[in-house]
Amino acid sequence: MGSSPSELPNFRIPHAEKIEWMIETKGWALEPVSAEPSGDPPTPGYCYTIGLPELHGFPEIVVFGLTPVAVSGLLDMVVDQLASGVDIPIDTELVGLFDNELRCVFASVDVTSRVDMFRTGVAWHRGESFAMVQLLWPDRNGWLPNESGFDPAVRLAQPVIGRVAGGH
Repeated sequence: MGSSPSELPNFRIPHAEKIEWMIETKGWALEPVSAEPSGDPPTPGYCYTIGLPELHGFPEIVVFGLTPVAVSGLLDMVVDQLASGVDIPIDTELVGLFDNELRCVFASVDVTSRVDMFRTGVAWHRGESFAMVQLLWPDRNGWLPNESGFDPAVRLAQPVIGRVAGGH
């Protein structure tokens, strides 16, 4: 049968050690942040990377509104592209990352105005400034969250904190 909870080993390790272990084993870490539905304003869950500038000279990436497992798979794909030498443009629409020619944008984020959102990343970078982009992904109809046609049912799940040009 199974072990009782008192017989299971304790795998609790300090958070900083988990981040360090992920970076040592994978080259970068993923930091999930839980949703704060009772906040003012409410905040959806999001995930962000730690270690990409050192690994590939690319900014850290934040993604809102997807599960950590989905974000991890998506960012594994992005990191593979960076590792193979693909130059990913920032602050401009990009086609080809997602299937079916769907667009996305890696939009610059002003981390200094959002320090509270990225505490672990700020601690990892020892308070030094670092670049970050928000990966804006399309809704099921191909609209990006900064565009007027974006599905209002998922608008709260993907707030735009990155710099973007006006929507269509």
